[in-house]
Amino acid sequence: MTEESAPIDDDKLEKKKKHDAESAADLEKVTDFAEEKEISGTDLASVLVNIEEKKKAEIMKIKEKERELAKVSIKKEDVELIIKELEVTKQVAERTLRENGGNLVAALTTLVHS
Repeated sequence: MTEESAPIDDDKLEKKKKHDAESAADLEKVTDFAEEKEISGTDLASVLVNIEEKKKAEIMKIKEKERELAKVSIKKEDVELIIKELEVTKQVAERTLRENGGNLVAALTTLVHS
């Protein structure tokens, strides 16, 4: 009886091994494999320098925009009207007027739609 059951067990064992091998191969196909790369100190330093330069450029751009907005003349009456009618702060009223070139109607329209 043991001799008859041995060939059956060998067949099952071979099928299981074959199935396991196929499963492992399928798993290798779907796994995303990326090799780890060592980053050198100079590469890292250059990346950090680039980031700092971009930040400085953005800050300069914002400062330049603020300077341009500060040059725009606005009327005190327009600021007061916006504050009274739309119940916004003085800073919001002034900023919106400056962004719209001092045009009261455009500033009101912008604030109503925002």
